[in-house]
Amino acid sequence: MRVDKFLQISRLVKRRTTANTLCRRGNVLVNMNPAKAGKALSVGDRITIISDPLPTEKAKELTYEVLEIPTGNVPKTRAATLYRLVECPNNMKNLL
Repeated sequence: MRVDKFLQISRLVKRRTTANTLCRRGNVLVNMNPAKAGKALSVGDRITIISDPLPTEKAKELTYEVLEIPTGNVPKTRAATLYRLVECPNNMKNLL
């Protein structure tokens, strides 16, 4: 499954066009390499999403491990089972 489609189906990103934009800007890494929106994902891949920082803040990185590649759309209740959070900055742990 494509990176942009996985991000949208798993609800890590709200829209597929947003996922495309993040990939184009270099804000999405797969296994620590910049990912194009059409890159194929596999179970076990690590996706890092880098937020665009505000002028007074540093960029935040969240890293997820792909646990399952769905064959189509999944219900919202099941979306979070497709991945697991691997790395999160200390200042964001209380938000999760």
